Amino acid sequence: MSRLMFALLFAVAAPAFAANLTVNVDGVSNADGQIMIAVFNSADTFPVKPVRALAVPAQSGKVQLVVPDLPAGDYALAVYHDANGNGKLDRNLVGMPIEDYAFSNNAMGKRGAPGFDDARIALPAGGATVSVNLR
Repeated sequence: MSRLMFALLFAVAAPAFAANLTVNVDGVSNADGQIMIAVFNSADTFPVKPVRALAVPAQSGKVQLVVPDLPAGDYALAVYHDANGNGKLDRNLVGMPIEDYAFSNNAMGKRGAPGFDDARIALPAGGATVSVNLR
């Protein structure tokens, strides 16, 4: 009987609700550098401390990234084209981004990043696909 209980507990504790989030990034201007994505799971961490970050080589036009094994829930995304490959979003002297970027829901902020609620996307247990347009 204890083996059955252990198996049931393990099944409940296992990431059975892990889902893949597929992100289509449109408007990639060229194949230089890489496309960077940061995934946030709360307003407290958005847009500073992601729970997951990925990078893929840039391709002119459209790039697809898959963020694997996320628990179902609400997330917000920040995406940018690191065209010079230096690993950061470059900005001008007044702090405005000079590399293309986007947020989930194509949300736009006033004088900075949008709020988490504006960029919030729902990830069901079965996974989801979202699209963003770099600007």
